[in-house]
Amino acid sequence: MEKRLKILFSVSLLILAISTVFIFTSMVSGPDESPEEDRIIVAASIMPQKEFIEKIGKEKVHVVIMVPSGADPHTYEIEPRTLQEVSQAPLYFEVGSGLEFELNYMDKIKSVNPDMKVINSSKGLEFIPNPEQGLDDDHGHVHAENEADPHVWTSPRNVKVMVENIYQELIKADPENKDFYQKNKDEYIFELEELDQKIVQEISTKENKKILVYHPAWGYFTRDYGLQQIAIEKEGKEPTPQSMANVIEQAKKNNIKIIFVSPQFSRDNADFIAEELDAEVVLIDPLSPDYLENMLIVLEAFKKS
Repeated sequence: MEKRLKILFSVSLLILAISTVFIFTSMVSGPDESPEEDRIIVAASIMPQKEFIEKIGKEKVHVVIMVPSGADPHTYEIEPRTLQEVSQAPLYFEVGSGLEFELNYMDKIKSVNPDMKVINSSKGLEFIPNPEQGLDDDHGHVHAENEADPHVWTSPRNVKVMVENIYQELIKADPENKDFYQKNKDEYIFELEELDQKIVQEISTKENKKILVYHPAWGYFTRDYGLQQIAIEKEGKEPTPQSMANVIEQAKKNNIKIIFVSPQFSRDNADFIAEELDAEVVLIDPLSPDYLENMLIVLEAFKKS
C-alpha cells in the first residue's frame, strides 16, 4: 500500500511538472504569437523604427535593428553578429534621409544579403538642410545623400509617411495578411495624429519659441511645430570657445534656462554652458525605441524650456 502511494505521488509530481512547463511556455510565447519560423525577418537601422514596424506587423514580424540602444548612428561601427542576422532578412527599411550609419554601411549590408529588398522609409518626405553641413545645390534643392537633416523621425508628421511606406511593403511581402496589417497601421496612424494634435495644442501656448540643444536632432520637430533650435554642436564637431561664447550670448538674449542633451553624446560642454547661464541640463533621447511614449516626454521637456 505504501509503495502504491509513493508511485501515485511520483506520477502526480510528474504531471504537475509537465503542466507547469506547458503553462510557462504558453505565457512566454503568448497566445497570439506566431512561431519564430513563420515571422518575416525585417531589418532596419535605428531603434524608433522598431516600434513603427512592430505596430504594423506585430507578431508576424521579427525586427532586427542595426544600431542598438545607446549607440550613436553617426559614429556606430557595425558588429559581425548583426550582419549575420541581417543576412536572413528579405526586407530592409532604411531611414533614407542621409543617416551617416547608412551612408557608411549600406553597401556592406547589401553585400551580405544581395537578394534583400531595401526600402526607403523617407520616400515622399520633404527634407530640410542638414545643420551639420549647411550644404545645398545651386537650385535650392536638398538631397538626402549628404545634405539633408537625417533626423526625419523626430516629427510625428514625418512618421505617418514612414509608417505608410512600411505598410505598403509589408503587404507586398505578405499579401494574405493585408487586412491585419491595414488595421494595425490605421490604429497607429490614429495614435500619431492624436500625438500631433496634442503637440500643436500645448506648444501653441509656449511663449519662448527657441530651444537650446547640444546636437541638432530636432529640426523637423521644430519646423513642424513653430519652434527654433539653437545648436551647440556645429558641423558634427565639438564647439570652439568662440562658438560656445556665441551660444551663451544667444541663450541669455532669449532667456533660455534649459539645455537639451541626447544620451548618445558627452554633456561636458553642455554642463559648462549651463553653469554660465545658471541653466538646467535635460536629457531627451531622439533614438528611444518607445516612440509615442518618448515623444510625450520630449513635449513636456520642450514646454518647460
